[in-house]
Amino acid sequence: MKDSIQKETARVGHGFGPVYDARSRILILGSFPSVKSREQGFYYGHPRNRFWPVLAAVLGETEVPETVEARRDFSLRHGIALWDVIESCEIHGSSDSSIRNVEPTALRRIFDAADVRAVFVNGVTAAKYYDKYQLPATGRPAVRLPSTSPANAAWSLERLVETWKIIKN
Repeated sequence: MKDSIQKETARVGHGFGPVYDARSRILILGSFPSVKSREQGFYYGHPRNRFWPVLAAVLGETEVPETVEARRDFSLRHGIALWDVIESCEIHGSSDSSIRNVEPTALRRIFDAADVRAVFVNGVTAAKYYDKYQLPATGRPAVRLPSTSPANAAWSLERLVETWKIIKN
């Protein structure tokens, strides 16, 4: 079993860059893009990931952005920068638990370009790698939010929305 996992685990690069501009005031970081997100070339691309519905509800939007362009515009319009904690790693599919040999992203470019006032991480894995690789480099603690991944089935959409409201403060 271990041999088959090792054969299927590959070194993968992030595949697309961060979303931010000078108006970005909050930074939301995931761990590493899923296979679906890498295929789409944008964040939270899995159709069952609740990230976009949660943000739309939290920010009072009546429509959930569906396209890459709409999602990029939505993020920037609301002062949200998006990126991941990991630039490249060895990973099996989209499994966060299989992540090995991490190369972290260089968050400094966002902090140099925007007045980011708060950093949030989407889930336990993002928090783990943020604390290990990013916190020592940035000196900026991050608030861990519950993952919007479909793998986090214990959290309903309503419960996620309530907890994610902290990003508005």
